[in-house]
Amino acid sequence: MNRLLLSAQLVERAALRYTPAGLPALDLSLKHESLVSEDGQPRQVSMEMRAVAIGAVTKGLLAAELGSMSLYTGFITSARNGRGLLFHITSVELLSAPDPDQQN
Repeated sequence: MNRLLLSAQLVERAALRYTPAGLPALDLSLKHESLVSEDGQPRQVSMEMRAVAIGAVTKGLLAAELGSMSLYTGFITSARNGRGLLFHITSVELLSAPDPDQQN
């Protein structure tokens, strides 16, 4: 089974594009930070991941604010160029809006 469930912050969103089949598509960058347990020991995890959303799920992502935290569900594939992995998002659940007090 290939399924990924990830809580992450939306850090980058490209312009809406369309697939050759005419479906809306969004390229995104997601950031995840958490404390996990590995072999009984705590481990700080921090990473950014490239992602794509295709079809109806793009509507919610177009409305999402950069910096918002969401729960993303989907699957992993190889990137088109064969280098690295790409997270294909199939559903999104908003967890929190960005904190206006944390400006960069």
